[in-house]
Amino acid sequence: MPLGPTWTIGDVTITSVIEMEQHWRFAWLLPSVTDELVATIPWLTPHFIDPKGKLILRIQALILESDGQRIIVDTCVGNAKDRPTPLFDKLDTTFLTDLEAAGFARESIDQVVCTHMHVDHVGWNTHLVDGSWVPTFPNARYLFGRVEYDHWSVTDETEVFGDVMGDSVAPIFDAGLAQIVESDHRLTSAVRLEPTPGHTPGHHSVRIESGGSQAVITGDMIHHPIQFPHPDLASSADTDSAAAIASRRSSFARWEADDVLVIGTHFSGPGAGKLIAEGEGWRYEV
Repeated sequence: MPLGPTWTIGDVTITSVIEMEQHWRFAWLLPSVTDELVATIPWLTPHFIDPKGKLILRIQALILESDGQRIIVDTCVGNAKDRPTPLFDKLDTTFLTDLEAAGFARESIDQVVCTHMHVDHVGWNTHLVDGSWVPTFPNARYLFGRVEYDHWSVTDETEVFGDVMGDSVAPIFDAGLAQIVESDHRLTSAVRLEPTPGHTPGHHSVRIESGGSQAVITGDMIHHPIQFPHPDLASSADTDSAAAIASRRSSFARWEADDVLVIGTHFSGPGAGKLIAEGEGWRYEV
């Protein structure tokens, strides 16, 4: 499982490296979802729910190759970190070995993009060396959104997420590898950020446009494909539910109109598909 799908968008290659895959009750993340609602969406099976009706959640990094740059989008949970959530606490995974086996030695990464600064998107920014947290990708520039960084610099949620800023963000600034960017920043001729606020104040997705084709890496503006037909389903982790719903509705309409391949950061199975308008929402075709 560690090596996930690969996609080609014009001259850009996107590769998934999976840290873990979990089966959760919908109530843990999308508390408004009922068994009856799930039963009305047959296309969720078999890729996105398991036989017991639990959602399947993938935690992965997506590596883009564009204009000679290697860009890693979101860095999962990371190893050996103290986290209040048992699922994420003091992990000991093979992620770095898997990343290298996929052809991406950590020294070869040029840019690191964090769609936002939640625990499962910044963890491998650093790793533990001789008792200290040091940058995992020593030759990369780490891109943090300005709004996002400003929010977490004054917001303490250590009891919920652990010391994410202390062990996964501050060491990047200390090493001089951080770059504060706006949420429409362009990384290469084919790759740019796209603002999708709501899940967190400065959340952004990653848009790819090359050779007449388009794709987007969602980040957490959507957690599970059940939110395509029902964009108003709020995540318990959303900072601003109303803004997150607005981002989903406007983004889904735009992505459908532009025929964008939607790559869900937490989507299992094929992990990517196109949107088709259906009723008050959208169907996701993989």
